[in-house]
Amino acid sequence: MRKYSVIIPVYNRPDEVKELLQTLTAQTYRQFEVLVIEDGSRLRCEDVVREFAGQLDIRYYFKENSGQGFTRNYGFERAGGDYFVILDSDALLPPGYFQAVEENLNLHGYDAWGGPDREHPSFTPVQKAISYSMTSPFSTGGIRGGKKRLGGAFHPRSFNMGLSREVYRKVGGFLITRMGEDIEYSIRIIRHGFRTGLIPDAFVYHKRRTSFRQFFRQLHFFGRARINISRFFPEELKPVHCFPALFFLGCASVPLLAFLSRPLFLFAVYCLILYSLLIFLHATARNRDLKVGLLSVGAVYVQLSGYGIGFLTEWWRKVRKG
Repeated sequence: MRKYSVIIPVYNRPDEVKELLQTLTAQTYRQFEVLVIEDGSRLRCEDVVREFAGQLDIRYYFKENSGQGFTRNYGFERAGGDYFVILDSDALLPPGYFQAVEENLNLHGYDAWGGPDREHPSFTPVQKAISYSMTSPFSTGGIRGGKKRLGGAFHPRSFNMGLSREVYRKVGGFLITRMGEDIEYSIRIIRHGFRTGLIPDAFVYHKRRTSFRQFFRQLHFFGRARINISRFFPEELKPVHCFPALFFLGCASVPLLAFLSRPLFLFAVYCLILYSLLIFLHATARNRDLKVGLLSVGAVYVQLSGYGIGFLTEWWRKVRKG
């Protein structure tokens, strides 16, 4: 049996850590240790970790703040498992998570892997709408969680990611601590010849943000991160990554069309109404909730606009610096 080391970086989120640790105690496969690394938090979770000392093989560390990427490296250096599992503190695991990982590694022999995210029944309507926007085939979310990645091998994301000790030995850890650090890491893993894959049944319930304002800020950061990755790997910036920016620019130009061309203005408005209706119907059917369906329309527009603005902002900074 393999042994896994769960690496959980945390910054000022003791309540979230407690919920995550509770889901770890319910796992059907138990060959894992847990490392909680406090990244210079003011609100520490040491007492929370102590509550689980009798239920989990768990260790707590406190370090100066350095960002999530370097905090994961700190955990890698102290992990004793054959495989490292990286989780965000705002994730919840179903009981069969590690069993699914174990079975898929036996079947496929992945060197590194990732899993999708889903909404939990306890999520608020806003959280469900945000989760929908990040997983919907009618937004960029379908690319993030699909079985196949456009343009090549699957790139695991750090909210739910695993890698072997051999990968860490040959590739090393994260080179940047934020702004696309997980994508940069996945690219290096793949370029070293390691096999990556998506494990559909190793999903997590990812709480993400609880308001559209927080969600916008997060997606603005994601848009900037995509340009930041292109500083390391220019060829990894694909046309599909420009879609949110083009969507934002298109929406922003609609009022101008009212003065320039009424037919084009009406066409653009009809397209946006049709797109919104498609999102509403799909989200409502998926969640069986009209309120979530309505909120999902707003969530998708926040997602695409936030990402697009961040993308354009960082692209302009890159151009100015040459």
